[in-house]
Formats: sequence, C-alpha cells, structure tokens
Amino acid sequence: MPRLARLRPTLLLLLALGCGPSDRAGGGTVIIASPADTETLIPALRTTVTGRMVTELLFDQLIELGPTLNPFGDAGFEPRLAARWSWDSDSLALAMTLDDDARWHDGRPVVAADVVTGYRVIMDPTNGSPIRSEITDLDSVTVRDERTAVLHFKSRTAEPFVTAAAVVPLPSHLIDTIPAGALATSAFAQQPVGSGRYRLVAREPKARTEFAAVTDHYRGRPGPDRLALVVAPDPATGIAKLWAEEADVWDNLPPTEVAAAAAHPQVRLIQAAGWDYTFIAFNYRDPSDTARAHPLLADHAMRAALSHAVDREQLVRALFDTLARPLLGPFVRAQFTADTTLAPPAFDTTAANRLLDSLGWTARDRAGIRRRGGRPLRLRALVPAPSANRVRASVLVQEQLRRVGVDLVIEKLEGQAFGAARDAGTFDLVFHGVGTTPSVRGLRTTWASRTPAGNGRLNAGNFRDTTVDASLEAGLTALDPERTRTQIRTAYRRVIDDAAAIWLYEPVQVAGVHRRFVTPAWRSDAWWRTIGEWRLDPAATRLARDARPTAP
Repeated sequence: MPRLARLRPTLLLLLALGCGPSDRAGGGTVIIASPADTETLIPALRTTVTGRMVTELLFDQLIELGPTLNPFGDAGFEPRLAARWSWDSDSLALAMTLDDDARWHDGRPVVAADVVTGYRVIMDPTNGSPIRSEITDLDSVTVRDERTAVLHFKSRTAEPFVTAAAVVPLPSHLIDTIPAGALATSAFAQQPVGSGRYRLVAREPKARTEFAAVTDHYRGRPGPDRLALVVAPDPATGIAKLWAEEADVWDNLPPTEVAAAAAHPQVRLIQAAGWDYTFIAFNYRDPSDTARAHPLLADHAMRAALSHAVDREQLVRALFDTLARPLLGPFVRAQFTADTTLAPPAFDTTAANRLLDSLGWTARDRAGIRRRGGRPLRLRALVPAPSANRVRASVLVQEQLRRVGVDLVIEKLEGQAFGAARDAGTFDLVFHGVGTTPSVRGLRTTWASRTPAGNGRLNAGNFRDTTVDASLEAGLTALDPERTRTQIRTAYRRVIDDAAAIWLYEPVQVAGVHRRFVTPAWRSDAWWRTIGEWRLDPAATRLARDARPTAP
C-alpha cells in the first residue's frame, strides 16, 4: 500500500490542501508525532508538556525567555505581545506596553484589558489553573490605558519576568462573558481565538490537531504553512511514522531508536541538554496513616543504606548507554543554579550492609531477605506503567536491593491511578519524574514543605526541612543572581545530605527531524518556540504536503 494511503483520512485532507502544481512553492507542513494529546487549548489550564506546546503555538506571551535561558532580570527576555516595558519608581509595578500591530485571530486588537483577563482566569479558583502557584508574587494586574497593562508585585523578586511571561493575555471580548467555572467546557475552549503565529484549523481529540500560519502576524509570517499534531499513544507507532515520512518530528527518541536512525537518512538527529530528571523518592510518612512518620524510611540511616545499595552508573549504562547521565541531585546540569560539585551517596554495598545491620536487620531468610523481629525487610515501590524507562529502572533497582537483603515489591499503575496513589502517599518509594525549566521556582512545588498554599504539590515523599524552605525563599527573592545561586545550592545540598531520594538519571534529549527542514538552534527547553523560523531547504526534495495550501 502506498505510504500516503496509510495515513488517517482526516490527515489526508490536510495534505490535500497542500497539493498542487510543482511551481507553487510553499513553506511546508510540519507533522509532529506525539505520544500524548493536549489536555486543553487554553494556556492557563495546561498541565502537560504537550499542552504547553499547543497553547504556546496558539497564544503569544507578553514576553518570552530567549535562547540564553537566563531567567533573572529582563536581559534574557524578548518582546512578544509587549513591545516594551518599564518599572515604576518603587520597582513594584511593571508597565507592559503592547505592540500596536498585535491582533487576535479574529482581527480584534490585543488590548490591556486582555492582560487583565488572562490574569483573572489564572486566579479564579473555579478554573483550577495550575499556573496560579507560579505567580504568587503578583498582587494584581490593572489597565493604565488601552495599550498598557501594569503588573503589580507584592515584593521585589529574582524572576519577575518569569511571572510576567506566565500571564498570557486572553481575548476579553470573548472570555469575560463566560460564567465562572465554565471556561474549560465553553465553546471558546473548543475553538479558541489566539494571538500566536498559528491558528487552530481542526481538532479531533486524542487523534490530531491542525494549525495554519497567520500570514499577517505582527511578528511576521512564519515559515511552515501548516502544522499538525498527530497522536500516537504507542511510541513505536509514532516513531515508525517518522521513519516512513508520515511525520516530521519526534522530539525524544529512546536509545534503541537513536541507533535505528542510521537506516533512515531522511531523518536528522538533534541532541540537546535535557530538562527532565528521574529519582526514587522516599516516603517520610506512613502509607497507612500519613499523620505518622514512616516506620522505616523516616530514619536517615535506612534511606542512606538504600541509596548506597543502588549502582546508578550501571543502571544508566543499561538503560541509556551514553544518552543519559547519573543525576546529581534535585536539578539538571543545564540550570543556572546547578552545582556539579555535589555528590549523592556513592554505590557502596559494604556501607549499605553495615547500616542495615546497625538497624537490627541481621537475620536472613532462605531467599536472602533480611528480617527483624520475624518480619521481612519489604518495601513497596510505585511505578508509572506508561514509562518504559522507569519500569525497566525499577526492575534493575529491585535486583540491586535484593543483593543487600531488601525485598522491593513493584506496583505498576496506569497514568491516573499512578498519579492518585502518588499524591495520596500510599507507597514506600515512588519512581518519580520531574520536568524542570530554566527558572528555579519549580523547586517550591517539588521540594518545599507543604505549608504555604501551592508549595510541595509534587513533593510526593512529604520531605520537610526548614533550612531548605528558607533557602528557597531567600534564593527566589534575591535580586543578585549570585546570591540566588548560593541560596538555591544550599537547598540542593540539604536535600542530598538528608538522603531524601535515590538520584537516578538525567536523560539527554535526542530529537528526530526530517532533513528537508532547516531549523534554527534547537531550544532544549521548548523546541516548538522556534518552529516559525523553520524553512524548507531549497536543495531538498519536497513532499506533496509542502506545496502552498489552496484553502485558508
């Protein structure tokens, strides 16, 4: 069967729009294969990486973090909907002046009231916006004049422009009439009117989302004429589309597929620093009663023993070969605050056995599992079934812990069930993954104590340390980048010294992209932000879908 005939009929319709005479050159169609669909088309409601990608294609931010990835001050930020900005004399009010040419996809101008609406949607508790915890340093947003919105901060902070970038304007003329709590299910949520360089053309949930270039966009016409997000829940199927030229991008190839790329010369591999990390979090609380301390893991000696028992170097080689590095702590090496001098507990089975002996786990059963008071040293680990890497890692860790007499029981759960069990704390250990950003404010949700609202939301093990809390706040409110770095590194050191987790791996990201596209420098934190600058290589053979569309 011909390759194009195997595509979904709906996607064939999209490709047909790009077919025509060979002399009618176009900017091409980029088909993005993804293992997951977006959960929303509204920026304030997104919770996943795919949701972030789709909403950032449809909606422009006020400002955007540039390629330097420096989140401190404003030097690393570039204008988007806001053409310029200035601080009031007290450095607590940031005036954002909008670009005169910025328009919504329905042709209406972007005005200051739209910035207020974007802020209001985040802050309205009936919307349940996860962005709310990211803008706690904002007091309010007001209108100075039709083209100027003012962001009022509660105090001076290290990353005010990260906050400003999180407040994505929404069209007040369409949003303000939607009743409270109804935004997620509204007609606007199904057919949003955005401000980005691409507008929504068609959507079939869990299957595909199609976009068209906004040809008169205030930032200039983007390169590709069309984009299509095609959902392939089975990664093997999505990657096969890339090999067969039915897709143009798969943004995170597993090591086995990286090796397979050699057989597909039309695909170029792009390697970049990763922003995700995986670790095993210890539960400090009793799974059967979270009001009590964990009977085993609340003890630092037990956590240290388990950490010493895991050979992280061997695990990384087995899973990734050279496409990941052992994790150093609660950060990735690409972050400004990374401290590569820090070292987690080293692999040392002698130390692990000595600590377990000191805790009274000296007897062994026939299988070699330690016992104390007639009870086996058995722990239950929660693992997300959809993550092949974490499932494989759990089996390797299970084998390594058994060598020192620990029986690790693996419980694999699907997505929602895993999330519910993780958040409820009904586990001893959890194979956890965190997606970081250039900003360090995400540390509040992963390692701060669950005391202030919004803190510790992803702190699955219920880790608590007053020094960590204080260092995080001092770092996030410091006005000097070096002081921020010092304070955040203090927090890292405390988390590592407390043996709060077994630090597993930090993958290197390898994307596969069709060679007919010439791409700018790959943004490892958000590659799609430069997709408007992609261009077809004049020397490359074009595909049928690359001709200029005949339909708007």
